[in-house]
Amino acid sequence: MRALIVTADDFGLHERINEAVIRAHREGVLACASLMVAAPAARDAVARARACPSLRVGLHIVLADGVSTLGAARVPALTDDDGWMRDAPLKDGLRYALLPRVRRQLGEEIRAQFEAFRATGLALDHVNTHKHLHVHPVVLSLILEIGRDYGMRAMRLPSEASAPFWLKPWTALTRRRLARAGIAHNDYVVGMAQTGRFDEAAWLAALADIDVKDGRVGEIYCHPAVAGDTPITYSMRDYRHADELDALLSPRVSQALGAARARGVALGGFSDVFADAFGAGRA
Repeated sequence: MRALIVTADDFGLHERINEAVIRAHREGVLACASLMVAAPAARDAVARARACPSLRVGLHIVLADGVSTLGAARVPALTDDDGWMRDAPLKDGLRYALLPRVRRQLGEEIRAQFEAFRATGLALDHVNTHKHLHVHPVVLSLILEIGRDYGMRAMRLPSEASAPFWLKPWTALTRRRLARAGIAHNDYVVGMAQTGRFDEAAWLAALADIDVKDGRVGEIYCHPAVAGDTPITYSMRDYRHADELDALLSPRVSQALGAARARGVALGGFSDVFADAFGAGRA
C-alpha cells in the first residue's frame, strides 16, 4: 500500500499562514500542519486548530531562524539578546557536537517546545524541525529521548531524490535511527527542492510520479499563506505563498489526488497513515 501525507509547515508564524492552513484543509487537500509553538501567531493557530478537529497537527521544532520558547536568559548559547535563534547550521552543528553547555540548553529548549505543544491540548500527529535540523545526530538523539515523554510516534524523514549529495548520508542515518527507535516515518518527501514555490504545476508533476516513487509513504509539504503586502519574514521574501495556497485549493490537484486514491494511495495525516503505530492514542 502506498500513502501520501500533505502537510503545511510554519503554522503559527503569521495569521496569514493560519488562515491559509484552515482554508486549505476545509476546502482543499491539506491533511495536517506543523505548529511553531513560540511563534507570534501560535495562539491564533491553536484556537483555529481546536475549532477544526479533523486537521492533524504536529510539532514544528524551531532551533534556528525563529523565536526561542525559553528566551535568551535561559538558553543564551542558542539565541541573540532578543531570544531569536541564530541561523548558522554549520557553526551550530559543530557547537552541538562539541560543547556540553550548548547540548544541555538545546535539550531544555526542545523539551520546552514539547511541553508547550502538550499545553495546547491538541493530539500530537507528528514531529519535524524547522529547516530539517533533526538530521543532525545530536538534535535527533535529543528529540528521540525527549519525545518519548510526550507521546511522539511519528517524524518526518526529509529524504528527497533531488536533495544535495551531502545531505543524503545524514538522511540515511536518520532513517536507520528512526527505524531502530520504532518511530513511524514517511519514506520520502516532495517539496524541498521547490520550497516556497510548490505551485499547481509542481503538484501535478509530483502526483503523476507517485506510482514510481521508491518507498511506501510520501509526504508533500508546503508553505501556504493568503496574499499580503509584505513578506512574512525576511527569509521568506521570495516565497510564493499564495500560489501554494491556490495549488492546495486547485480542482485539478484534487482530481489528481482522487485518481491516486483510486490507484490505492491512502491519504491523511501521520496518525491516519500509521494508525497501528498510534493505536489508542490516535485522535
